[in-house]
Amino acid sequence: MAKIKLHQYHNIKKYTIDYQYISTTTTLHHNIFLCSLHAKNDCMTRRHFSLLILIIYSLPGVTRGQNTIGLPEIINYPKETYRAGTQTWDIQQDRNGVLYFANNSGLLTFNGHYWHLYSMPNETIVRSVQVAASGRVYVGAQDEIGYFFPGANGDLVYTSLKSLVPASDREFADVWDIVIQGDQVFFRSENKIFLYKDQTIEVFRAPSEWRFMGSAGGAVFAQDKAKGLLRFREGGWQPLRQPFGGSDTLVTTLLTYSKDTLLVGTLRNGLYLMTGDRFTRKTTQADAFLADNRIYCGSQAGDNAFALGTTSGGCIILYKDGRVIQTLSRTEGIQNNNILTLFLDRDHNLWMGLDNGIDFVAYNTAITHIFPDKNNELAGYAARIYQGKLYIGTSDGLYSVPLDFHENDLSFSKGNFSQVHGTNGQVWNLSEVNGQLLMGHHEGAFVIRDNAATPLLPGVGSWLFAPVSSVYPSPHVIVGTYTGLDLLTFKDGAFQAAGKLPGLNESLRFLAIDNDNRIWSSHPYRGVFKIELTPDHQRITSRLYTAKDGLPGDLNNYVYRVKNRVVVATEKGIYEYDAAGDRFVLSTFMEPVFHRQRVRYLREDDNGNLWFVSNERVGVVDYHRPAEGKPFSVVFFPELTGETVGGFEYLYPYNDENVFISFDKGFFHLNYAYYIRSSVHLSVLIGQVRASGRRDSVLFGGYFSDGTNTTDGQGSAPVRLSNQENSFHFEFASTLYEQQDNITYSYQLSGFDKGWSDWNRKTEKDYTNLPSGTYTFQVKARNNLGSESKPAAYTFTVEPPWYQSVWAYLVYALLLCGILYLLSRYQRRKFAGQQQKYEEEQARLRYLHQLELDSNEKEIVQLNNDKLETEVNFKNKELASVTMHLVQRGKLLSNIKEELIRLQRHIDNPTGASEFKKVIRMLNDDESNEEDWEHFSIHFDQVHSNFLANLKGHFPTLTSTDLKLCAYLRMNLSSKEIAQLMNISLRGVEISRYRLRKKLLIPTDANLYDYLIQVTMH
Repeated sequence: MAKIKLHQYHNIKKYTIDYQYISTTTTLHHNIFLCSLHAKNDCMTRRHFSLLILIIYSLPGVTRGQNTIGLPEIINYPKETYRAGTQTWDIQQDRNGVLYFANNSGLLTFNGHYWHLYSMPNETIVRSVQVAASGRVYVGAQDEIGYFFPGANGDLVYTSLKSLVPASDREFADVWDIVIQGDQVFFRSENKIFLYKDQTIEVFRAPSEWRFMGSAGGAVFAQDKAKGLLRFREGGWQPLRQPFGGSDTLVTTLLTYSKDTLLVGTLRNGLYLMTGDRFTRKTTQADAFLADNRIYCGSQAGDNAFALGTTSGGCIILYKDGRVIQTLSRTEGIQNNNILTLFLDRDHNLWMGLDNGIDFVAYNTAITHIFPDKNNELAGYAARIYQGKLYIGTSDGLYSVPLDFHENDLSFSKGNFSQVHGTNGQVWNLSEVNGQLLMGHHEGAFVIRDNAATPLLPGVGSWLFAPVSSVYPSPHVIVGTYTGLDLLTFKDGAFQAAGKLPGLNESLRFLAIDNDNRIWSSHPYRGVFKIELTPDHQRITSRLYTAKDGLPGDLNNYVYRVKNRVVVATEKGIYEYDAAGDRFVLSTFMEPVFHRQRVRYLREDDNGNLWFVSNERVGVVDYHRPAEGKPFSVVFFPELTGETVGGFEYLYPYNDENVFISFDKGFFHLNYAYYIRSSVHLSVLIGQVRASGRRDSVLFGGYFSDGTNTTDGQGSAPVRLSNQENSFHFEFASTLYEQQDNITYSYQLSGFDKGWSDWNRKTEKDYTNLPSGTYTFQVKARNNLGSESKPAAYTFTVEPPWYQSVWAYLVYALLLCGILYLLSRYQRRKFAGQQQKYEEEQARLRYLHQLELDSNEKEIVQLNNDKLETEVNFKNKELASVTMHLVQRGKLLSNIKEELIRLQRHIDNPTGASEFKKVIRMLNDDESNEEDWEHFSIHFDQVHSNFLANLKGHFPTLTSTDLKLCAYLRMNLSSKEIAQLMNISLRGVEISRYRLRKKLLIPTDANLYDYLIQVTMH
């Protein structure tokens, strides 16, 4: 409660007015105040009172409530995401973490990654849902009640209970509420309440109209329009001793407030506490807001808080004592302000069913958002807690907000940011030096006092401040500016500009001073400067170090001082300066932490931990949590991956519970201590298994059961599938909804995979063409802190194809026996055939051998024939030569004889004539000499295969003259040559040929030569 006292205002001087502020809202005419006026005089004009009320309304902070400066992450799920109806009326969660939404299109489920819609048989709107301990999901719809429960394949199957309703009561409207108490299930429509128990339904008709039903404190309550709030007791609805909730009061929510007290929320009349049967009004800071926006639903929001959903103002979260914690509306990021239902899940995060969409509020998270200006999304660049305020430097000015240090987590401080006067424009840096807050700005360097900026270096764009001395107060401060270095002096508690330090004109955004008072600065595009300040602090000397001096490159080098040393964060790890070699080397201290990773930002907190940004990932090297045999552990924050302002990363670790990280819409607040100790229900579920082959089918719908209750594992025998359905698709997810970006999965198919897969973000896996066998698919989840879930498993069997069945094997055995018999018979026949072939082959080989022998003999004969032919040809040539010799000799002798006869005629001497006759007689004797013929005939028969002997044998009557003629004819001599050989005339040769024909009986048309050849060959 806030208490304000006003003394003497305008004409009111005699009165002391105490009033209590009860609630505020942005609409002035709905502000409600409880005022007690204590007048020292007895009169006060109405005009004075009205003026006082106007003044009170106009005070800052009175008419508008304040949120906490840290807002939880809100995830919007529009209908395009879950693909169902726009309105969601009720939300519940089962023991495995799966969420159920009563939606306009039916029952909607969500397991963290996959949405699934189950329509009602009559295709009507589902208005209410409740999950029983057995796993039954009871739903109420238009003219329908029943429950969903896993079927044979693990998919939800609807069972209607309407048939159990007495026939006269089977017509009813929407079922708006469901309450489960023990083994009793209550369904409320406007005119009937159905009680389902032991497979029977009892109907309670409304005295006038059932307007609400709910349970809290172990009891079930219902509100009738005429009789008010009733309690179910002893099998009936009994009125309370103190009536509550008549026709003018509509109860909309009923929550447990304490052990013996309930919180009752009404649509228009605010909140009440119910202790026993007695009701008292519960006043809060939000009463006027609730009256104006109407309470439509409510939920617990932790042990000491509750959330109320309104019809037009969004959601408001209150402490039990009535203080407002937070308001969540469209301004804060929800999709619309008309909230139909609220639900706090098992991890204490808030779900909202909206008039259009579903929202998730990570209420139990260690990371919240800080927006300096909700109406203008400004990127954050610097932050500093100074003199009880949080200052945030943005792309358009410096903003501040008071902090409540009673809260360890400062993001729970309530307040509104205000812009510091004179800071419009880009803010680069906030540093507390010598007890004063300095601001580096696009337009210069400033000191912040009394919510205003006083210029120190006007017009000189300033990046940051580096005190020269480690002992405070430091008399000199170096300022890195757009054009080099400037110097500030500190004297008499104030900073003064001492001018620019000549010698370097680069834009220097990073500065660090080492233990030897050397100033190190980096230029993102040139390298690293070593700067030495002269003793009089008037000049500097510098040297530029680049890739030739040991750095991995000239680009993207950033200088920081951490762990009492100056290091350079590069594209390939952390480097340090080696004075002995006057060059940079890989840091042996940092290398085990970062190896050669790209690092863009480093900052050491007061506990010695190193905060960093590497490859767009934000993390911390925690030296107080050793892990894996190392004196440190590295914790990444996947929620922040890619969220920092690229090139201008910034972290401000104030303490373990308050770490501020800049991003392009303001700042993230991280409660690191809560982040690492938060206990969560890390679990993984197999959402669906589909088998594919000739047709696709849902093999498993995500739910195990024993037929009566849902179970955690597969209790029944594994499903058996034909070999044609041997390709599978597995879907899985974790129900840790607030850490979906942190979760990775590992899986294996036992019987197929050799081991677990690498951790990855995939939530599905496919296997194709699995051989026959029994397989178990297992999957487990892990968050960024290394916590692992228990594996979820699903077992199935792929049956062998028909040709691998038992009957097939029997047939195979019979076929094998038959084949063996046939094979044996075949082998015998084959052996016999082979033997026969062998014998045939041997015969063939003998034949070929004989052929070869014959061929050889023929070749020998041929060679002999060739030899004989050669000899014959030779002898023929010899014979021809002899014959020609004889012809020539006979011709010569004949010529000599003729010449002698002619000479004889001319000789008159008788002695000479006698001598000539003697010579002529000698020539005649030589012509008739048969000795030459004998030699000739012998030689002729040798050459011509006994031609003459054969001819004589065929024709014995032939004379020697005839034989001579035949021989000469066989030699194919001309008639003239024959005449000379036989010493006869040509006429005599013709006559001899004629006579020979007659002796040989040769026809006149036959060739004598051919006949002689034929006759001698036979």
